[in-house]
Amino acid sequence: MNLRLREAGHPPDRVAAALTQSRLRAAARKKFGEFAGRMLFTHEGLQQSTRLPVAARHAQRFRTAGLDRVIDLGCGLGGDAMAAASLGLAVTAVEADERIAAAATMNLHPFPEAAVQHGTAEDFAVTFDLLGTGAPPGWGLWLDPARRDPHAAQDSASTGPSRLWDPESFSPPLSFVTALASTGTPMGVKLGPGLPHELIPADCEAEWVSVDGDLVEVVLWFNALARPGVRRAATLLPSDGATPVELISETDFGSGAQLEPEGRAGLSGVLHEPNPAVIRSGLVAELADSLDAHLLDEHIAYFCADEPVGDPAYRLSRQFRVLEVRPYNVKSLKAWVADSGVTSLEIKKRGVDVVPEQLRQQVLPKKRTKGPRHRATVVITRLGEERVFAVVEPL
Repeated sequence: MNLRLREAGHPPDRVAAALTQSRLRAAARKKFGEFAGRMLFTHEGLQQSTRLPVAARHAQRFRTAGLDRVIDLGCGLGGDAMAAASLGLAVTAVEADERIAAAATMNLHPFPEAAVQHGTAEDFAVTFDLLGTGAPPGWGLWLDPARRDPHAAQDSASTGPSRLWDPESFSPPLSFVTALASTGTPMGVKLGPGLPHELIPADCEAEWVSVDGDLVEVVLWFNALARPGVRRAATLLPSDGATPVELISETDFGSGAQLEPEGRAGLSGVLHEPNPAVIRSGLVAELADSLDAHLLDEHIAYFCADEPVGDPAYRLSRQFRVLEVRPYNVKSLKAWVADSGVTSLEIKKRGVDVVPEQLRQQVLPKKRTKGPRHRATVVITRLGEERVFAVVEPL
């Protein structure tokens, strides 16, 4: 394709740009569906953009709260702005990067409800005195702070700006976010799902969101956009359009359900591996309690129940039938693999210093034997001071 376009007389830089957009649009279909075919992207912008089903959930919060205008501070390529405009909300999308703002302008062109401004969140806040008087009635703020350093030196394996971990290095910083929230303005703030719990302000709802088991974000909802009585939530969004599943709690981090761990004696029946959103929201014990299950160890995010659970609760965790449990070390696992004739092994682990790929090479036969492949799944974990492996069957 490259050669044909250049032979047709197109400039090399234009050909390269067109082919890059073609590749990015193909990759973007996972996030934007059919919309991707007419959008403009950058590598970093696509990586950081919100998936359209997730953005639609964000927009619905603003609509449910009775707001009529969304100020998207740090709009990126415009995914959240598109979702808000699709619900009929007026949108002002603000982006500090001139190149990204230009792409957002093109992406939002089909939506007359949306307008893009080139500028920073801080400058917009000064212009409208958001830190003084707060936002006008009917306005809600959406912020997606930049969490990568575009000026950091990159190694040869890197594909984009390096990630920032200090919330005060975000653009805008977390302190700016909390100052805006203190005015009473309805706000939603998208952050990385690994945000430490101790950095989450006390006056917001924290919602962790996963899509098909992939943990994608934590959103801090403030003021009118926070649900009454909800401090933390795990929201599971299926990509097939099925009804989302939520687990919520009114308690703060570290103060929820307390279940007595049962250790190895309780490693039986059905083992549950909670969804990452449940784990990051600190709701593992609450989920176990709701399913009449028991924890194995207070520091390990596994629990067991007597029988499998059905829809919709089953979507909050993966379930495995426990077939047998043995003490773990490399030698014992290798012996079990040999005795059982296992030729393909899935290794899951939690609470132990194990690299599944390396361990698999250590315990599987070096030479493949003829005949049918015998697949198996083991879960390696720690129960107090004891390390064990459970042979399990996925349900």
